[in-house]
Amino acid sequence: MSHRVPATAVPPTSESDTGREPSRTGLDAPNVHRGVREHVRYSRGKNPENATPHDQFMALALAVRDRLTDRWVRTARTYYEQDVKRAYYLSAEYLLGRALGNNLINLGMYEAAEQAMRELGVDLSALVEMEPDAGLGNGGLGRLAACFLDSLATLGYPGMGYGIRYEFGIFTQDIIDGYQVERADEWLKFGNPWEIVRPEKAVPVRFYGRVEHHQGPDGKTQARWVGAKTVIGVPYDTPIAGYGNQTVNTLRLWQARASEEFDLKLFNAGDYERSVVEKNDSEVISKVLYPNDAFQAGKELRLKQQYFFVACSIADIVRRYLKTHSDFRDFPKKVAIQLNDTHPAIAVAELMRVLVDEKHLPWEEAAAITQATFGYTNHTLLAEAMEKWPASLFERLLPRHLEIIFEINQRFLRQVQIRYPFDTERIRRMSLVEEGPEKKIRMAHLAVVGSHSINGVAELHTNLLRRDVLPEFAEMYPERFNNKTNGVTPRRWLLWSNPRLSQLITRNIGDGWTTNLDKLRELEPLAQNASFREAFAQVKRQNKQDLSQHLSQLCGVNLNPDAIFDVQIKRLHEYKRQLLDAIHIVSLWMKARRDPSTIVAPRVFLFGAKAAPGYVQAKLIIRLINGIAEVVNSDAGTTGLQVLFIPNYRVSLAERIIPAADVSEQISTAGWEASGTGNMKFMLNGALTLGTLDGANVEIRQAVGDDNFFLFGLTADEVIARKRAGYRPREEYEKNQDLREALELISSGFFSPEDRHLFKPLIDGLLEEDRYLVLADFAAYAARQRDVAHAYKDTERWTRMAIHNVAHAGIFSSDRTITQYAEEIWRVKRIPVGP
Repeated sequence: MSHRVPATAVPPTSESDTGREPSRTGLDAPNVHRGVREHVRYSRGKNPENATPHDQFMALALAVRDRLTDRWVRTARTYYEQDVKRAYYLSAEYLLGRALGNNLINLGMYEAAEQAMRELGVDLSALVEMEPDAGLGNGGLGRLAACFLDSLATLGYPGMGYGIRYEFGIFTQDIIDGYQVERADEWLKFGNPWEIVRPEKAVPVRFYGRVEHHQGPDGKTQARWVGAKTVIGVPYDTPIAGYGNQTVNTLRLWQARASEEFDLKLFNAGDYERSVVEKNDSEVISKVLYPNDAFQAGKELRLKQQYFFVACSIADIVRRYLKTHSDFRDFPKKVAIQLNDTHPAIAVAELMRVLVDEKHLPWEEAAAITQATFGYTNHTLLAEAMEKWPASLFERLLPRHLEIIFEINQRFLRQVQIRYPFDTERIRRMSLVEEGPEKKIRMAHLAVVGSHSINGVAELHTNLLRRDVLPEFAEMYPERFNNKTNGVTPRRWLLWSNPRLSQLITRNIGDGWTTNLDKLRELEPLAQNASFREAFAQVKRQNKQDLSQHLSQLCGVNLNPDAIFDVQIKRLHEYKRQLLDAIHIVSLWMKARRDPSTIVAPRVFLFGAKAAPGYVQAKLIIRLINGIAEVVNSDAGTTGLQVLFIPNYRVSLAERIIPAADVSEQISTAGWEASGTGNMKFMLNGALTLGTLDGANVEIRQAVGDDNFFLFGLTADEVIARKRAGYRPREEYEKNQDLREALELISSGFFSPEDRHLFKPLIDGLLEEDRYLVLADFAAYAARQRDVAHAYKDTERWTRMAIHNVAHAGIFSSDRTITQYAEEIWRVKRIPVGP
């Protein structure tokens, strides 16, 4: 994949205009060449003639990091000297993807690096492909966090991300005999050239122990957390470069280390295993992203992870604040902390603990500071994703925090009682503590009570959050609730991943769109220009050819680039309804077998998804898709249909797939998807959405108009009404022959000859419950798929629709989202960083 891109606004730096060493800071080809050669020798210990490709990659990455570091230091100094208010983003996930290409783009030095490496006899694109994805996330939540970091730096906002440096990120997915098989993701196997470890800023974190209460000097009772075990959090900093400016912000990831590496006495006594048991117990905290919490040990480890990175981050934020302030009166004026979903919600109790127990602030003052500091982003309407932890687990692991949560709850419920006297049911529903056979702590409620802002991530999602998920809180605190529709960074998701389309756009409207995506509206008149349409269509076909070639090498399947590339790539969950897509493919194939003329246009159905290791139904859906692919692809020459499940879906694969997509499958059950950002990336790259009125699909359709969006399915309200009326999925099965034939074929074992009953649980689940209304939406989905095929046959109309989608994608820039966060929640200002 070639990445020749438009030049940025960043001018080359020379020694004369900066006074700095040009081989470390210069952005022109000669200085990049020199910098790489120096790193080959002095950082890799090699002569250029015996340097391996990995040596060359590391040398170039370090040369790029030099240029980032120069700006990084100046950015930090600017923030410190101006005592600016900073936004701190706390997220359990950061799905960064590869960094080399993105950093070259943002620094404005891609072409210079390409020339420098060519002079060294090295293909830059090959080096870019060598870099492993930093898989520190599971899906959209982590990718959104990465987009936000890019926008914060590009817009010049003082911001910093905090998370965990997982040694093994999201698993590597193999497909063996059609099944998902997980392998550890060893993304750090050969080192990470971008990060800098800062052991001098390590933070001790406590677990277990007990709480003692004593009388303080002022006569008031004070708490002391004693007898705890200590783990050390070591920060690893990654520079986050802004595009076209001098700003480089920081992502700080924490790695867990034991407070004592090993017990020398036990080691000398020959008890080698016990001598390192504390080291192993401590360091497992940052080993793996999202350990399986189906077991008690997994639950405990997940809560440990959440508290670990939160405690480290709060300590770091407080330390930074106290460098220039002697008390906490101005803390909310200098600090804004955003909780990315419920994973870091324990931060509310942790900041209270620090302020009350360590800094000895009165409770009321500490509570006011805490609430003014925190904002909470909710990312889900799924009840199972609104985390609840057993109080017994809290009592054992974080005893002081349980006391603080109980105190917050007692004071909060008193407010509720005063506001709504005698409404005991409301008090029960709003309590931070869920009573029952097992008492649980409701983390979302803690985040809401402890924050001054609660936002959803799409207009529909926020409305449903207010109405259905947290209605009593929205009624009590209406001023706290607001919407911030998600966005994606155009730098990675158009400029970098789709260079052909980027160049076409820039040739016609200039390059201002890279930092002001609203300028894409200037493309709208060009949809009526025949030569532009032809160039646009040619870009799409070339992207499809590139993807076909890549997938041929990766999967051994040759795809037809003239077919409709119908794509569904996202986390595998039943509500996202990959199963609906799969059943329709079976139905389409059965019709084509009887009468090939029913296929209006050839189709390539592409899937990419990882299922959580413990999610049995999701893994069965992956097996079904692969079973369907085996059958359908065997007679693709007759039917014109192809199916491919692409293994190990990740950011770097998405960068190839999205520019080549014709159809964006966004078919979740209405009312279940919070927002989605894949839908925005597809739209930005000229794919047409086939979707329900769910998440940000609603706003995409508003932006492009119904004529440029393939809408189908029940609305969120209709889904609720259908279920309340007593939804009977078997009736859908009985009345729709196409659906019935497809389900019977799947259930019969046709796609699993080794086990005739393999998919019967999937089909039985649909016929008996169909929680996500797959059968209810099937007829409408199949009808819209026919509309898609007919529209695609009209090449001129399809291309106009695609251009129209790109032209209206500006609203879905993460720059817009971050500006809204900054101005409306965080109250932080843009701070220019000088050269």
